[in-house]
Amino acid sequence: MAYLPALGLVNALGSGAAEVCDGLLRGDTTGMRCEDGWLPSRPARVGRARITDLPALPARLAQHDSRNNRLLLAAYAQIAAEVDAAIARFGPQRVGVVLGTSTSGILEGEAAVAHHARHGALPAGFHYGLQELGDAARCLADLLGLSGPAYTVSTACTSSAKAMVSAQGLIRAGLCDAVIAGGVDTLCRLTINGFSSLEATTADLCNPMSANRQGINIGEAAALFLVSREPAPIALLGAGESSDAHHVSAPDPTGRGAEAAIRQAMAQAGVAPEHIAYLNLHGTATPKNDEMESQAVARIFPAGVPCSSTKPLTGHTLGAAGATELAFCWLALSPHNVGHRLPPHVWDGCADPALPELNLVRAGDTLATHARRVMLSSSFAFGGSNCCLAIGDAA
Repeated sequence: MAYLPALGLVNALGSGAAEVCDGLLRGDTTGMRCEDGWLPSRPARVGRARITDLPALPARLAQHDSRNNRLLLAAYAQIAAEVDAAIARFGPQRVGVVLGTSTSGILEGEAAVAHHARHGALPAGFHYGLQELGDAARCLADLLGLSGPAYTVSTACTSSAKAMVSAQGLIRAGLCDAVIAGGVDTLCRLTINGFSSLEATTADLCNPMSANRQGINIGEAAALFLVSREPAPIALLGAGESSDAHHVSAPDPTGRGAEAAIRQAMAQAGVAPEHIAYLNLHGTATPKNDEMESQAVARIFPAGVPCSSTKPLTGHTLGAAGATELAFCWLALSPHNVGHRLPPHVWDGCADPALPELNLVRAGDTLATHARRVMLSSSFAFGGSNCCLAIGDAA
């Protein structure tokens, strides 16, 4: 079993476990704002990380200096003491880094290309390696002087969920005693314009599972767990992965791949559907995702399960979404959640009659009493990549 003793996170709800937990359980959408400059002709509603100052990288890591890596360091700083203790206990060769991202340093690459268009040359000091998907893991490993496995997973919106699975695997295989795992993605024009060109975004607040849903909002976030073989109160109990092999971007409309991943996660955790206290939906508010996901959930949980999409609070944070939404489950299980509330499903309340009815969490709903609290977090991505994580009380 892999344990989760520490969590650092930054997103549109705030910075740090206490602040993010407060906003999460209140259903705070004030971090989702319309901004000019992302799209050529209209504003875009985005979830910008709510943090005053991002930490600077040390001079020796100048080649890694991107907003993506600065956001990563902001999350890391929140668990630095626990990570330092793990390195001291196990040694730098026994601590790994596995991260998920889909943007890396594309924001800086966009600025460099614009500079080249104006001046005929790239700006002085620009490092092309900032755009490489592996840069985030290498940056953190170099910062900490680690010599264990260090790599980045990039499978679009399941990236950081799969990074958590990978971290669990490294510990189970005996290759690491601890892993810094999670994900980071930052706002950039490439992704916002790309999703806009697919007609998948909306300038309104996203509205998952509603008859009026019109698409996603893009957000940015970093979420980092210390994953350890040493016991802690909250554990990563299981994981499930599947591939639709259906279409390059659209999911299998029946949701069979999503269903397989969820069932696999429960089987690995050793729990039945009736033992699940809460499910964090992928819930993008696109027509095709919500259609297939609601079908999968209804088949697995015929008696219902408390569930919600938290994307109206943070936006879809893409490569960071899996770890961010697993973090929301961690917060709901943690002492930060003094009222034992569940993350509410924020929407207009207008159910789509074409979708199966789900037990969507209302503001103030609380965690049911179970002998052992277990929660699920689902992530689905382009190419039919599906991943579900089971998290809960360690014993």
